[in-house]
Amino acid sequence: MAILHVKEIRKMKDEELDKKLLDLKKELMKARAKIAQGAAPDKPGRIKEIRKTIARILTIKRERGVSK
Repeated sequence: MAILHVKEIRKMKDEELDKKLLDLKKELMKARAKIAQGAAPDKPGRIKEIRKTIARILTIKRERGVSK
């Protein structure tokens, strides 16, 4: 899954944002679970990218006035 930039996120509809947010949260949960098990992550920088993308989506949703 590619990282989304602000311009791309702003073009998306609210339903698309919700789906993308859910997908990213699942991916983050899987990556953290893998680390908790003691395994090395495939791409260590990916967790940071996911977290930043989630923050971008939530920020834009708040700007639009859409709760959660």
